[in-house]
Amino acid sequence: MSRYVMVADLRRCVGCQTCTASCKVTNATPAWVEWRWVLDVESGEYPDVWRTFVPVGCQHCAEPPCLEVCPSGATWQRRDGIVAIDYDLCMGCSYCVVACPYQARIKVEKPRYAYGDHAMEIELARDDPRRVGVVSKCTFCADRVDEGLTRGLVPGTDPEATPACVNSCIARALAFGDVEDAASPVSRLLAENQSFRMHEELGTEPGFYYLWEKKK
Repeated sequence: MSRYVMVADLRRCVGCQTCTASCKVTNATPAWVEWRWVLDVESGEYPDVWRTFVPVGCQHCAEPPCLEVCPSGATWQRRDGIVAIDYDLCMGCSYCVVACPYQARIKVEKPRYAYGDHAMEIELARDDPRRVGVVSKCTFCADRVDEGLTRGLVPGTDPEATPACVNSCIARALAFGDVEDAASPVSRLLAENQSFRMHEELGTEPGFYYLWEKKK
């Protein structure tokens, strides 16, 4: 069984936010909604100070707390590990927003546009009324993954079957693939490098790994 995960190499990320922009374009999220964003973390003490850029978003946990609290069954988990939302079932209660320890979920209360109440033509063309009054989040570009699989492509290897943020990363800091496949890009990266996952102590088993140093 496949288990799709994402890997971010913190040694390579330059904080350009290209992943954020490509996600917005690909998924037509409102101007103020970001499914993928990059934290800018400063550490150390003067004069030894450095910055680390950390891509974040839905962690597609193996044990997602958001799923446990959803009263309508709108949040569900695919067999490949991707955590999804059924907008037709979501009642907008926001329980999942509160339960998520990664602040990865956003409720869109009403349509909002880049220039206030005036919608640009491109915003109207890509507007999705199903995503108003409900919660949304990163989907790992599941539609690209599924479409690619039907064409015999390999997610994480073939760009057409890979999340947009991974394809757009100018520093090649992001990788995607099946962690159950030892030959996949993510499996090779995890085998060669030390890694960590956010809030592992909570037992959520995130599907998002961060690399920080080569294995010795």
